[in-house]
Amino acid sequence: MNTTTTTTTPTPSGPVLRPALVLFAVLTLVTGLLYPLLVTGVAQTVFPHQANGSLIEREGKAVGSELIGQSFTQPGHFWGRPSATSPMPNNASASSGSNLGPSAPALADAVKARIDALHAADPGNTAPVPVDLVTDSGSGLDPHISVAAARYQVARVARARGLTPEAVHALVDAHTEGTTLGFLGEPRVNVLALNLALGALRP
Repeated sequence: MNTTTTTTTPTPSGPVLRPALVLFAVLTLVTGLLYPLLVTGVAQTVFPHQANGSLIEREGKAVGSELIGQSFTQPGHFWGRPSATSPMPNNASASSGSNLGPSAPALADAVKARIDALHAADPGNTAPVPVDLVTDSGSGLDPHISVAAARYQVARVARARGLTPEAVHALVDAHTEGTTLGFLGEPRVNVLALNLALGALRP
């Protein structure tokens, strides 16, 4: 006598499906609404400047951000780090480096061209060119340069603006930021803030 055994696969029923839906709804509420609101509220209360993009304003208008570099090419401005972002330098929507290795001929050519441009803008400057003035930053958005890079440009900026080198040196010193927490990184200068401060100096 043959017997046939039928195996059935249980299907989700109401008592099983209901907790899953409730958990889904709770997690959506917590992680999709409550947590973002909490973080945004704390940020706007404790760090409003940083939470809104660290914007620099002049006469009520935003002229840039402390976190995003800008391209300056005039002799009377301090120049920032080169940027490899596309389709334009310092494009905040396309942060990137050049991806060129140390032995890449294209990198050597780019560095040489930048050194030549610095010498052409300030022919009398025989000091060594700081490396951050001729090499791209990793993000392409670096708003800072080293103190050495700022001081290298003092004579050119002072001459172009009819100022004394001592006055421009003092401005660089006043805008030099220390290391983070006293030991992270190196002293640096925010190029946009420094160039904006130049406008307050009169020859």
